[in-house]
Amino acid sequence: MTAVLDIPVQRVQSSKLLQVALENVPFGKHFTDHMLEADYVNGEWTNVVIRPYQPLNFDPSMAALHYGQAIFEGIKAYKDEAGNAYIFRPDENLKRFNLSAARMMMPEVPAELFLDGMRQLIALEKDWIPALPDHSLYIRPFMFATDAILGVKASDTYKFMIILSPTGPYFSVPMKIWVEEHFTRAVAGGVGFSKNAGNYGASMYPTQLAREKGYDQVLWTDAREHRFVQEVGMMNVFFVFGQKVVTPSLEEGTILDGITRKSVLVLLDEMGYQVEERPLAMDEVMEAYAKGELTEVFGAGTAATISMIELLGYKEEKLHFDTQKFVTAPALKKALNDIRQSKVADTHGWMVKI
Repeated sequence: MTAVLDIPVQRVQSSKLLQVALENVPFGKHFTDHMLEADYVNGEWTNVVIRPYQPLNFDPSMAALHYGQAIFEGIKAYKDEAGNAYIFRPDENLKRFNLSAARMMMPEVPAELFLDGMRQLIALEKDWIPALPDHSLYIRPFMFATDAILGVKASDTYKFMIILSPTGPYFSVPMKIWVEEHFTRAVAGGVGFSKNAGNYGASMYPTQLAREKGYDQVLWTDAREHRFVQEVGMMNVFFVFGQKVVTPSLEEGTILDGITRKSVLVLLDEMGYQVEERPLAMDEVMEAYAKGELTEVFGAGTAATISMIELLGYKEEKLHFDTQKFVTAPALKKALNDIRQSKVADTHGWMVKI
C-alpha cells in the first residue's frame, strides 16, 4: 500500500518493548507503545494522530456506555524469516467493519484511514511482532459513540482507534466445547453477523456456565429450535465427514463472516475437499458420529487460527475425538502458517507488506 494520509506521530520517549518477553506472550495482555486515534465530527473524520498508548478521558454520559454503539475487528500481522512484516487480509476486515458500522447506525471508516493508518502504525511498531511460530501482532481497530448526552438515538460523534498487542498461541491444546440449547447468541434479523461489543457481552454468562461443566467454550445453536449449529464463541466451526467438510451457512445473518473462515474455504477447495455451506443439525452430527463418519471438528478464527476440538458435550452425550488422528485441521493450519510466514508463495494476494 502507498501512503495516502500524512498522519502526525507523537513518539514515546522510551519503548516498553524491553520489559515484555515476546515468547509465549498471553493474548491481549501487553500493548505496544503507540495507538492510532481519529474523531468523527460534523460528518467527517478529523484529528487523526498516532500517539503514545494511554488511557482516554471521556464524559460519564458518553453514548457508547449507555446504548452500545461499539464495534471492533481482529486482524493479525506476521513477520517472516527475513524480518519482513505483513498484515493478513486487512481489506476483508475493512469490509466487515463497515458492514457492522452500517448495522449499528455508525459512520463508515474510509479505506485510507483504516488501511493506511494501520500500515503506518505497524511500521512504527514493527519490532513488536514476535518472529516465532504461532505468534503474531494482534491488531484491534474499534469505533464507539462519543456523544455526551442521554437519549436513545444514534450518536453524532464517534472515535476510531487502532491498538496493537503481541500474542502467542490462543489455544495451545485441543478444545472442549459445550453445545448450548438454552441461551441464544443471535436471531435472524438481529446483529449476529456484525462484530459489535454487545454480542460478546451477552455470551459471557452462558460461557461461564459451560466452563463450570469443564468446557472451554460454547457452540451456539439456532434460536428457534436449538437444533442447528451456528458458531463457537470466538470462531467459526467446521465438521469433517471424510472428504466432505460442512460449515454452517451465513444466509440468516446469525453467524460472523470470518476472514479465517473465508481463507479456509478457499484452501479446502484447493486441497480437493467437497465443501458444503449449509444448515447442519446436531441430529446429523450425532448420527455421523455414531457411524464413525464424523472424523474431525475444528474452529477457525483470527485469535484462535485453527483450533482442534477434542470433545463436544451435547445433552447427556459426550462426543470424543482423537485429535492425534486429525488430518484436515493440521493441514489447514500448516497451509495458513506457510502463507503468513512467506514459506510458500502467496498466490491469493492475502498478505499486505508493510
